[in-house]
Amino acid sequence: MLSSEDTTAQALPSKSTSRSSKRKAMATQQQAPSSEGSLLQAIEMVAKEKGIDRGRLVKTVEEAILKAAQSVFGLNRELQATFSEETGQVDLFQFMTVVDDVSDDEREIALEDAQKAGLEAEIGEELGFQIFWHPSDARKAIDQDKEFGDLLMVKQARSSFGRIAAQTAKQVLIQRVRDEERDIIFNEFKDKKGELIKGVVRRFEKGNNLIVDLGRAEGVLPFREQTPRETYRPGDRIVALLKDIDREARGPQIILSRSDGKLVEKLFESEVPEIYEGIVKIVACAREPGARSKIAVMSRDADVDPVGACVGMKGSRVQAVVQELRGEKIDIVPWDRDPARFVCAAIQPAEVNKVIVNEADGRMELVVPDEKLSLAIGRKGQNVRLAWHLTGWKLDIISESKFKQMEEDAIAQLGRIDGVTEQVARSMYRMGFRALEEVAEASTEELGGIQGVGSENAVSIRDAAEATMERLRQERVVAASAKLEPLTESDKLLLVRGVGERTVQMLADAGYRSVDELLREDEDRLATKTGMGPKKARALRKGAEQFVQSDWRGIEAARKATVAAVAAHAAASSTDIVVASDSSSALS
Repeated sequence: MLSSEDTTAQALPSKSTSRSSKRKAMATQQQAPSSEGSLLQAIEMVAKEKGIDRGRLVKTVEEAILKAAQSVFGLNRELQATFSEETGQVDLFQFMTVVDDVSDDEREIALEDAQKAGLEAEIGEELGFQIFWHPSDARKAIDQDKEFGDLLMVKQARSSFGRIAAQTAKQVLIQRVRDEERDIIFNEFKDKKGELIKGVVRRFEKGNNLIVDLGRAEGVLPFREQTPRETYRPGDRIVALLKDIDREARGPQIILSRSDGKLVEKLFESEVPEIYEGIVKIVACAREPGARSKIAVMSRDADVDPVGACVGMKGSRVQAVVQELRGEKIDIVPWDRDPARFVCAAIQPAEVNKVIVNEADGRMELVVPDEKLSLAIGRKGQNVRLAWHLTGWKLDIISESKFKQMEEDAIAQLGRIDGVTEQVARSMYRMGFRALEEVAEASTEELGGIQGVGSENAVSIRDAAEATMERLRQERVVAASAKLEPLTESDKLLLVRGVGERTVQMLADAGYRSVDELLREDEDRLATKTGMGPKKARALRKGAEQFVQSDWRGIEAARKATVAAVAAHAAASSTDIVVASDSSSALS
């Protein structure tokens, strides 16, 4: 071992290794504490102010210096970076194994060379050398190069390492602080997702996004999550719903919302103790932000009125929510297990005289008095739209006069089936049959249960309905051939075999609005999306193919001939007028 006080090498702590051989470490003189201490001070300050674990910051700096050293001195070298609590710097060490014959001069040192350098070593031992890279250790670096320069071969690379190491440590430390801050924010707010959160508006960003100060963090209220007609100024207090936490976002991680329907639910929960305690439950909520909301409530206690609990004494509770939502109207309706009753409550303030339920399509027809029709529909369809979203049922609002007309039209259509009298048609209507195609697709059991039909006539009635549908389709084909104006996609669908008004509506609800879209779709997918079943879907595809290959060509040819005839007639009429005009001029 070297014992001279002037030398730059003395015993170092051994580095842990999986090798069985004994290690011997060498290093430098004990360093005097750095007068700068900037790194240590930075770590201490960041750990205190940001609430980040000091040990993780230290480990980050060590990893940064090691990474920078490997990029400068080479990845092949066995390097180790250790933070010194005494000096406040990161010490860098290189370890080399003593061997007889050197095959890797960056990781191995010959026994002879080690002895020439005055180092006591044995074969298999590992020697550790401190690489002086900090500017304050410039003198020690010079002395080390004199003694061990030929062994370490780091002189040229070390000249630039100090600057690179400082920059790398700074960048990595800043990034680690950001990552740690994001983790802290995420861990603090992840359990508050879906809850109300209060803050102060700080500033506006591009896209009209609001940045909200939440205390230890900032949240963003995107423009899409803002309520129409609401305006804010810096310094305004705001209550919003914590909608999401985006861990990967470059800006604020916390996404807020003022337009989400859950905001209404949480505001009621904060105002109504019965909801917070679980006695009253908000079953569903439908909202059009800034305009109107509907909530359906139920009570687990028969003695507690759920609507009254939400309204409060003299409307105090609901008014508090309305005030927070800046005047947004709120309808509170009682939830009911019976879908028809629930829908009637949801469509309030309109009165409903009759409800016709179509469970297969998830649709209801609501018959309301003529004078209440506009009230039931609401402004721009708002009331019926909210009721639709609240209940989950597709709703058709029909006035009494129109319903009676539709009833007579349906009965008249059913009466066109051969063998069906007016009395039987009315019986069919009462059993829920509204169109010819419903009769054509019904089972013998369904038709046999109709008064006046019976099981013995069920098959013949169904066949007659199919024949009537085809006859009416042929009439539509003839009419379409004589039309001058282009046919709509709906008109074309009605010319396909087996398609009636009901089928057109079902196809439209599933997203199929033309014959081409019908032909492009797979049969199984068509059956699944429309709910018609594989048999009906297969028949529709086949009917559409036949229409395109046969009927449509005939219709197009007939329409072109009609248009040409009309044009020729118009030209002839124009010529007659011109001739008559010339004759009048000659006579005068």
